[in-house]
Amino acid sequence: DKLGNHSNASSEVEFHGAWARMVGEPGRGVPTIIEMVGHTRLDCVIGAAAGMRSGVASATHHAAHRGAFGKTLIDQPLMRNVLADLCLESEATTALAMRLARAYDEAAADADAGENDTDAQLFKRLATAVGKYWTCKRAPNHAFEALECLGGNGYVEESGMPRLYREAPLASIWEGSGNVMSLDVLRALTRSPRSLEVFLGEVEQAQGADPRLDAGVQQLKDQFADPTTLETRARRVVESMALCLQGSLLVRNAPPAVADAFCASRLDGDGGLEYGTLPSGVDFESIIARSRPQL
Repeated sequence: DKLGNHSNASSEVEFHGAWARMVGEPGRGVPTIIEMVGHTRLDCVIGAAAGMRSGVASATHHAAHRGAFGKTLIDQPLMRNVLADLCLESEATTALAMRLARAYDEAAADADAGENDTDAQLFKRLATAVGKYWTCKRAPNHAFEALECLGGNGYVEESGMPRLYREAPLASIWEGSGNVMSLDVLRALTRSPRSLEVFLGEVEQAQGADPRLDAGVQQLKDQFADPTTLETRARRVVESMALCLQGSLLVRNAPPAVADAFCASRLDGDGGLEYGTLPSGVDFESIIARSRPQL
């Protein structure tokens, strides 16, 4: 009897005298299952992105048609801040999910060619753990904030928002909770030290494009200076890795309004601890218009 995810049955089973067929090579059971686990973790990132997109679609649509104090909600300055922040998180998560998916295609092609420990394979291994930790941690509060945009209507089952909210925590638990993913990042760095170089190489493709991103990357590098406390600080380090990667992807691929708002609020500290705390100079209209359903 789970909190959510009711359409997906879960149980613990025991097999007694059951017929079985080996998958993979003898003695290679763990590596075989880990390959599946990696894809499932990618699914978790994609699922978090999809949930955020659903929340943004519902929140922006409702705000565009609900009136209060002589204006529609979407025209109220503070609501625009909230909506833009939700849109920003959704776009950053989608960009990360798509970059990870590309890495899986590239890594598979390298494996088919008989190549191991390529840049794509190292990036895939490290960035999956980084991405799953961060995007799945951000999803529940994103769903809550999107629900709140609908007010009391969002708390009613018929709106669909309660189900979205109940589903949101699952991906963070599935195939590795927050601590497991953070320690998995450290494990990947220990087993393949070059993976950090590859990861930073991806992030630094945007080097020089935004000084706030450059400063964030330098701060990230500094966090590896003291390996004796790295495990204690693992969540903070992984968070910084995720933000730098998202920032780099948006600076390279997103419109200036999106990239500027992300760097200002997520990397430069000009944002609060909750959604709806973007700085006043952000181009809220452009960010919302980019994500709002066109009906």
